[in-house]
Amino acid sequence: MSGSTNKRVLVVRFERETVVGFVNPQAWLGAEGIEVLTTGGSVARVPYGEIKAVYFVRDFEQREVRKEHGTFRTRPKMEGLWVRLRLRDGDWMDGMLPNDLLALEAQGFSLIPPDANYQNQRVFVPKAAIAEMRVMGVVGGGGRKRRRGAGVEEQLEMFEPGAERA
Repeated sequence: MSGSTNKRVLVVRFERETVVGFVNPQAWLGAEGIEVLTTGGSVARVPYGEIKAVYFVRDFEQREVRKEHGTFRTRPKMEGLWVRLRLRDGDWMDGMLPNDLLALEAQGFSLIPPDANYQNQRVFVPKAAIAEMRVMGVVGGGGRKRRRGAGVEEQLEMFEPGAERA
């Protein structure tokens, strides 16, 4: 793993402690689980069945995920699919998925969290961690054209030609 391309992650697990470390974004998703280079220098392989969520974070200062940033308070403004997940332990989580089927991963879903300007920039949730997934809305949609007002030739005449306006 080269240092310049590694991303900081917090791997939150259901039954065990959180793994803090780095992943290589090109090769971190394996067939059975993910590979993390821990801050202690060892390589940890975490099976998908143990993982609740993988948080891509700005820094390691806050080693805990704040739950108040887990759902959208209002309708999101960014384009994509607004989804709400219920995890196996009963926790709820919102996020935005790209509205592109080619961007989906076989092992789980990469979400943009409700407050991506906060500590968590992106969240990966394995399919094994999800009990229920709802699409709350489709936001944006660049392929749709908005209908403009009627053209000049379609306008109705309000006054007879040559009549004076009062």
